[in-house]
Amino acid sequence: MKIRYMLLHAYGMGGTIRTVINQANAMAAAGHEVEIVSVVRRREKPQFTIDERVRLLALSDQRDGRPVDSVGRKAWRRIRGKIVPAGEFAASYFTERVERAVIDYVSALQDGILVTTRPALNLISARRTPASVVRIAQEHMNLATHPETVRSAIARHYGDLDAVAVLTGTDRREYQALLPGTPVVRIPNAVGSVRRPPARQEDRLVVAAGRLVGQKGFDLLIPAFRQVVDHHPDWRLRIYGTGPKKDALSGLLKKHGLRDNVTLMGRTDRLDEELARSSFYVLSSRFEGLPMVMIEAMTQALPVVAFDCPTGPADVLTPEIDGLLVPPRDVDALAAAMIRLIEDRGLRERMGAAAAVTARDYTPDVIMPLWENLFAELLGGAPDRAR
Repeated sequence: MKIRYMLLHAYGMGGTIRTVINQANAMAAAGHEVEIVSVVRRREKPQFTIDERVRLLALSDQRDGRPVDSVGRKAWRRIRGKIVPAGEFAASYFTERVERAVIDYVSALQDGILVTTRPALNLISARRTPASVVRIAQEHMNLATHPETVRSAIARHYGDLDAVAVLTGTDRREYQALLPGTPVVRIPNAVGSVRRPPARQEDRLVVAAGRLVGQKGFDLLIPAFRQVVDHHPDWRLRIYGTGPKKDALSGLLKKHGLRDNVTLMGRTDRLDEELARSSFYVLSSRFEGLPMVMIEAMTQALPVVAFDCPTGPADVLTPEIDGLLVPPRDVDALAAAMIRLIEDRGLRERMGAAAAVTARDYTPDVIMPLWENLFAELLGGAPDRAR
């Protein structure tokens, strides 16, 4: 099969980028012809490893301020495009020039499979990719988090796609209600590997990870951990990731007197080793698609404390079995759940063992055949669809 994956920025960091690259690598390893198309390029090298059998293509090279137009202006920072709706989280990327580059690429395709990976790209594909191509929209964020402008565009145009792939059962039901008659399939993201060292459950250490943005709720986690430290001053929290909220979070640590107990660790490519040293993982997000770092922590036999945010945690965790779910944004409940695990190592170990079992449902061996079956089924219908 000829499979193309289109990402906004394949050279960047983030859960969507990592999981799509993992999927592309797995498909190449299975013998398929695979291409990753990066809409923009702002770095010299990809941050995640791409299999040498996967072709990597960038549509808009923006390194060092490129490209410029004929009069020398940085055109990619100027006029907004016309298809991507305002409110799409990455709308600022889609200038007229960038949007045109995507349209030119997809409209020239004639065959194979095109998997687009965010609403902006899904909408362009729905409106401009020829029907001779199998067009699949991958949604990595739950429907309810999109602004009305985006949901309205989804309702109008996703029906022209061959399938919409979502991460959770909750999201599948919501998309089916919005898009009657459009195939909506649930295929979770796969973890990169299950061959990771199990957590030792010895260090008085809690780990969280994610972009330092409002979505991840680290501004809620920090005051919750203040309550933990009041009861257990020898416990520490490490938050891995980078992002625009770093200074604000540093100020919050100072405000709560937590500089000795909570550390903003920045980026790491050895998170599995850090997880192996910890005693449990905490997820404080306001919303999610499917929290892959949480599932990767579970592969290392770590229990999870999480807000029951939309969507993801409740679709993965079984409360009191492999983790603890607390009401969304409830700082006191999050603190109480962390304290409960801290004070009961036996509970941590039992939940960690169960978490490792749960995580097996997200291995590549389980997930990749779902994609191959979907691709094969849709390719079988391609001639009828083209006519």
